[in-house]
Amino acid sequence: MTDPALTPLHLGQTSALPTRPEEAVLDYVPNPRPGRTYLVRFAAPEFTSLCPVTGQPDFAHLVIDYAPGDTIVESKSLKLFLGSFRNHAAFHEDCTVGIGERLFTEMKPVWLRIGGYWYPRGGIPIDVFWQTGAPPQDLWLPAQDVPGYRGRG
Repeated sequence: MTDPALTPLHLGQTSALPTRPEEAVLDYVPNPRPGRTYLVRFAAPEFTSLCPVTGQPDFAHLVIDYAPGDTIVESKSLKLFLGSFRNHAAFHEDCTVGIGERLFTEMKPVWLRIGGYWYPRGGIPIDVFWQTGAPPQDLWLPAQDVPGYRGRG
């Protein structure tokens, strides 16, 4: 019998973009390769949120890497979750770490890391990195390869 909690809500359905991250429902499906150590990577090069002070848009390139446990996150629901930050006012650190913590808490992967490569605001780029601990010994862990902001040089 299929676990109803693992029945995707968004996959194959028409889904509206949630207006707030707290309203977004992330779908998880069974890991197709249980017991194997492997890496899943999602890159979101056009992530946006709002500055909590000025209300101006902030832009980032997010890279989410994880080693699955019993479930994997369904990509359409992740896209909708990330899109829900468009009208969310929070500092870069809160957005980046909050996304990683929510995925880790709900999905329960073996290991997860997130890199938030934020474009400059006030002339200073802010990059935020968070991970759940040391990666598994046998995990192939490629570099995130997002270059630091260099401006015009």
